[in-house]
Amino acid sequence: MATTVMDGVDTDEAGDESPARVGSGRAFGWLLVITGALGLLAAWVITIDKNKILEAKVAGKTFTPGCSLNPIVSCGNIMESKQAQAFGFPNPMMGLVAYGIVICVGMSLLSGARFPRWYWLTFNAGCLFGVGFCTWLQYQSLYVIGSLCLWCCLAWAATIVMFCYVTGYNIKHNFLPAPAGLRRGLLEFHWVVPVLWMGVIGMLILTRWWDFWTGGQV
Repeated sequence: MATTVMDGVDTDEAGDESPARVGSGRAFGWLLVITGALGLLAAWVITIDKNKILEAKVAGKTFTPGCSLNPIVSCGNIMESKQAQAFGFPNPMMGLVAYGIVICVGMSLLSGARFPRWYWLTFNAGCLFGVGFCTWLQYQSLYVIGSLCLWCCLAWAATIVMFCYVTGYNIKHNFLPAPAGLRRGLLEFHWVVPVLWMGVIGMLILTRWWDFWTGGQV
């Protein structure tokens, strides 16, 4: 009932408490496809706008991205910050690859693919890196750069949902150790963690610029 996303799993038994290979029901496969597609869309739009900013600079002009709505919601400020290329190249380039991989995994599951434990743990590690990087970017955006990018927020939300459900899936199949009570709680109320997580981010955004949201002052 409440665990629809994590039901309908196809497995090959290994002879111990964890199955040798695990597939998924259609709901989980579609969740990965949709969150990957949303993240890919965000990365693609940011990449296009970043290129337009650079082209405008070369031509001695200024380009303002369409999502730069006011002094706070200003994608241009984010795209031109040093944090936007944390590893020496634009962050969205990494997103184009990572979210594309997520879509491929989701499509593979929809086609009936089953993967071993090491595959799921590697995938979970990638999601952990992604959500950790997003958390760092959230801090930088709110408290260092002082601006928000709506496309970045979309990528953050997609990554959080993706990480929570992939982690829950690994816990369900004993690929990640967890007490029985915690496992049951996470599987029954799997929506609680991502909702609370994004709720906290929303509150941080609200309180960070409270004066602006309530009175129009930066």
